[in-house]
Amino acid sequence: MDLGGNSVDAQGRLILVGAPLGNVGDASERLRTALVGADIVAAEDTRRLVRLARELDIVLPGRIVSYFEGNEERRTPELIEAMGSGSVVAVITDGGMPSVSDPGYRLVRAAIEAGVPVTSAPGPSAVTTALALSGLPSDRFCFEGFLPRKPGERRSRLAALGAEERTMVFFEAPHRIAATLADLAAAFGDRRPAALCRELTKTYEEVVRLPLGELSAWATDQQPRGEISVVVGGAPAAAAVRPTDAAVLAEVAGLEAGGTPRRDAIAAVARSHGLPRREVYNLVVAGPSSGAHYAGTP
Repeated sequence: MDLGGNSVDAQGRLILVGAPLGNVGDASERLRTALVGADIVAAEDTRRLVRLARELDIVLPGRIVSYFEGNEERRTPELIEAMGSGSVVAVITDGGMPSVSDPGYRLVRAAIEAGVPVTSAPGPSAVTTALALSGLPSDRFCFEGFLPRKPGERRSRLAALGAEERTMVFFEAPHRIAATLADLAAAFGDRRPAALCRELTKTYEEVVRLPLGELSAWATDQQPRGEISVVVGGAPAAAAVRPTDAAVLAEVAGLEAGGTPRRDAIAAVARSHGLPRREVYNLVVAGPSSGAHYAGTP
């Protein structure tokens, strides 16, 4: 199959195009430019691409081909060959950034290995949009994508995430969301904070923020539809174990024996265990059970 084009560029390249999640008003000018200027537009759903172009009032002069999970293995070499001949290929999915739980990763890897330049016209992301709207900590997070479909495999994956302290973002299909939320509650506890975000940026956008147990019951009752992202708070950090008084005294004594001034030794031990300096000082002043006494002020 000949996918070649007539790019004016001497060297072909790959452009990852971030598509609106649902609101066409989120389309960037770079998205328009990339689609209009591409020799080939590889779309997850060609019908959605044509509808998007119509809504944006743009004409796509390049060749339009389908590129989805079922054909990406076969089509990737064809696209690489076209780029090697100088064609500019734009990849666009139904919404969000290509290769993030959507077609595109395989083509990016192949392009890099073939020495083809890869760039992007970045756009909306359901991952970061859901994270921001969830109200859960966003300074550290991890994206887990779609969980395994089989219940046993799904529960095993969740068990492995039991100690994950970062906020987690999942994608899920509507017909599996109730079962997945029940498994999330069983794995992480009914009280773990969470948010279900559906139809982001669309007319019926909805964000439900509840503990997992309540969210599971809500989903069973409401049977939410549409594209769904689930954000779950991370596991509480393990509580630090306070050392015994004897251990604290031993650490101070050890530092002093090594030549550290007492004042500095007390401050260092307090800092290392997250203890008030006054608390460590009082222990030192009281001395060990043998009756030893430390004089002075920290």
